[in-house]
Amino acid sequence: MAVVTGLPTKLPGEATLGVMGGGQLGRMFVHAAQALGYRTVVLDPDPQSPAGLVAHEHIHADYLDAAGLARLAEQCDAITTEFENVPAQALNTLAERRFVAPSGAAVAICQDRADEKAHFTASGVACAPHAVIRSQADLDAVADALLPGILKTARMGYDGKGQQRVKTRAELAAAWEALKRVPCVLEQMLPLKLELSVIVARGADGQVVQFPVQQNLHRDGILAVTQVPAPDVSEAMQAEAGASAARIAASMDYVGVLCVEFFVLQDGRLVVNEMAPRPHNSGHYTMDACEVSQFEAQVRAMAGLPLCAPRLHSAAVMLNLLGDQWFDGSQERTPAWDRVLALPGTHLHLYGKTEARRGRKMGHLNVTAATPAEALRVAGEAAAILGLPAPTAA
Repeated sequence: MAVVTGLPTKLPGEATLGVMGGGQLGRMFVHAAQALGYRTVVLDPDPQSPAGLVAHEHIHADYLDAAGLARLAEQCDAITTEFENVPAQALNTLAERRFVAPSGAAVAICQDRADEKAHFTASGVACAPHAVIRSQADLDAVADALLPGILKTARMGYDGKGQQRVKTRAELAAAWEALKRVPCVLEQMLPLKLELSVIVARGADGQVVQFPVQQNLHRDGILAVTQVPAPDVSEAMQAEAGASAARIAASMDYVGVLCVEFFVLQDGRLVVNEMAPRPHNSGHYTMDACEVSQFEAQVRAMAGLPLCAPRLHSAAVMLNLLGDQWFDGSQERTPAWDRVLALPGTHLHLYGKTEARRGRKMGHLNVTAATPAEALRVAGEAAAILGLPAPTAA
């Protein structure tokens, strides 16, 4: 059967939008779609998935379940995904009957670090020096110049998982063994100054809009803080990052919201790190600081609605809230939301997860203000109340 490429023709209030995956990103997508009048359907195997709990319908099925996919395709006019590890095969199956954005082919590139880096290079965007390791011969052929480096599994790694730092060839061999000799990418460890990300939305007609560049702080491999405007990124570098992200999206004929993460090196160079074929944690500030959020942009792109250039109307700081904040030592507790929400410009977003666990993403707090300094000051007060490090502390 031919792949369906046409956009849905029904307007808001008449169409149904589907999402593969029921996590918090799907939940926020569902809220954005419903605000525009769309009916929503989520496919996810977890009966308590955050997105499934708020959608009009929740199909409890595995991502490759033929009956579940058929039911989703039957009910929806267009379908998207909320995380990159939904099987590309499932998206391809859905695309035989419905418009799917992003495509299975684009998601497949993002699912494999080796393919992703090859795509960056083909797009003319610099990435870290690296080697792909699929065999003992590949391991033996690794150049000494790539050490010290970071060994990453080619597939399924996220939030620092599936990664090991290695300094010597012996450590590299041991790390690959510990990762069960699966295909990996070894990246040269670079002298980093800071990390930033760019979110773009691209329509089926090729139109691209860009959200403001985000400056990000990670702790233990997980995004902790995002600041917008990016305080330490020049206008020239912001323009370079935006143009690179748009080129990466265009070269795989991408439709939807794409986040591209970059490193700024100590010598001032910009190199691309990785990309996510969906809205991203670093774009959560858009829900309260921009006229159009990243989730509304995702809805617009997949439904063929106009893509308006997002305008930042407030400075913002986003604090990622992990399950750790629900514990005081070994005792579980409820964070002091009343004290946090008493602060000016605070916007709390909790994801509806029924159980708090250390390291689990439970929500985020956006702080908006007239100036970046005021947003950072209030975010610091909120962090202190929640027992988080200061927003500028690594």
